[in-house]
Order: sequence, then C-alpha cells, then structure tokens
Amino acid sequence: MDLSELRIFRAVVREGGVTRAAQRLNRVQSNVTTRVRQLENDLGAPLFIREGKRLHLTPAGQVLLGYADRLLALADEARAAVQDPRPRGVFRLGAMESTAAVRLPGPLTRFHQLYPDVVLELRIGNPETLAKWLLAGELDAAFVAEPIADAPFEKMHAFEEEPVIVSAAGHAAIGKTGSAPRSVLVFENGCPHRKRLENWYARRGEMPERTIELGSYHAMLGCVVAGMGIALLPESVLATFPEGKRLTVHRLPPGEDRAETVLIWRKGAGSPNTQALQQVLREGTTGSRAEQKPLTA
Repeated sequence: MDLSELRIFRAVVREGGVTRAAQRLNRVQSNVTTRVRQLENDLGAPLFIREGKRLHLTPAGQVLLGYADRLLALADEARAAVQDPRPRGVFRLGAMESTAAVRLPGPLTRFHQLYPDVVLELRIGNPETLAKWLLAGELDAAFVAEPIADAPFEKMHAFEEEPVIVSAAGHAAIGKTGSAPRSVLVFENGCPHRKRLENWYARRGEMPERTIELGSYHAMLGCVVAGMGIALLPESVLATFPEGKRLTVHRLPPGEDRAETVLIWRKGAGSPNTQALQQVLREGTTGSRAEQKPLTA
C-alpha cells in the first residue's frame, strides 16, 4: 500500500467509478482498475461492491477511506513543511554543561520569542559525545569547545571564554613550577577543560597525584571550597556560584587564557532552525573582557 494507490482509491470513491476517476487522474481506465485490485490484494479484503459501472464501498472500504484521507492529508502537510523555509518543528540542540548554564539562557530566550513554533530539546555532553550524536543524526546542532574536527562539520563562532584555575580562598599562587596542587577536580574524559588542565600540568613537567571526577560544576566548586583540590573552568561559571567569595581565581598566562565555543552542525544538514539560531547568535552582544593578571609560567 502506497500513497499513489490511496489517491487512486479515493478518486474512485469521490467520482463514483473507474471511468470518471481515470479522467480526473489523467490515467487510462485499465491502470486505475489494476491499482485498485492491487490494493485489495494487499489488504486481503474487497473495497468495492460492483454494480454495473457503479462502485459502492464495502465496510472495509469505508474503514480505509477514513485512513486514506488522514494519510494523504499528513503527506501533503509533510511536503509543505519540507518546502517551508520558516523555522518550525523540533530543534534538537546539544551543549556542554557550562555553556548551557551560563551562555544559552539569553540566546535561547530570544530564539523562543522569535520562533514560538519551534520546540527546543537540549542534551548535555562533552564535545566528543556531542559530535558523535550529531554524526548519528541524534542532534541538529551543538555548542562545543574548539578544537573540533573540520571535515564532518560546519561551524560558527558562538562565545569566547576565559578559562581560569580556581582554588580554595587563601591558596598560595600556583603558577610557578613545583607549586602545582596535588589534587584536581574534573569532569569525565572528553571534557575540554579537563584536557586544558592536564596540558597545564604537562607544560610544567608535573602531573596531579589524585584526579577526582564529578558530574556538575557546582559540585566541583563546592569541593574546591572544601580544599579537596583545584579545578579549571570558564570564569563565566563563577557568576552562578553563590560561594564565590570562598574561592581564589588564578588566571592563566597569555596564549592559554582563551577558549572558543562554536556552534557546529553536520555539513550539508543546515536546517532553517539552525540558520535561525545562527542569526540570533550574530545579533547577540559580546560581553566585555575583564582585565587579567596572568599566572607566571
């Protein structure tokens, strides 16, 4: 059973016979008759009672007619939706936790105001996971930290972050070689901030003795306050932490103190929803960069 058979079946019903249906559909009568019989064979039930040249619906035909009307209407709606350039439908968006918590409330609020017909769905993950979901067709677009592979994706700049190291209040300076803390608080492997902290240790010829994995920034910052270790994260996250006065912020040296977040989508799969979000991001204002006092190498 396919849509063309359903259209022929409905035309025969509306026109009251094969001859007029064939004229309406610009087909030969034998083709219409054959397609109706194929449909009956497929369903295993007669659809018409034949009285001379007139055809009357059987009970099975009456049932099918209701479904045919709905299926064909849905097919027409789907065709119109595909050809409609306006943002609409479900928009499956991915983001890192820090981006979702701090950077997205403003742009997504604006997006929702402009495009109320779009239903936003948000999934959280690290860049590696988000990229895999995009390639598997489970997401339409995602916010990830650079670097990200160029080959499978298109991208645009979204936000610039300043990564900082945080420790408990009163902690001594940690920039000099040999002064790196022994314990670090991080997300799972694949987190770009974890990788950045590991690289920070490696450039100093050191490595932490203890690595504690946690699942949220607020839990991580709470453990930092308690003196369990240090963490590296975007400075913007600190604005959401009520106990910020219990932290010491250690800034990174030039060349290590910038991290770019980009919006990515699969090449050739840019949808009206993705294009609309790009426009919202372009129209957004970029926060000013605060004065920095870098760590010594």
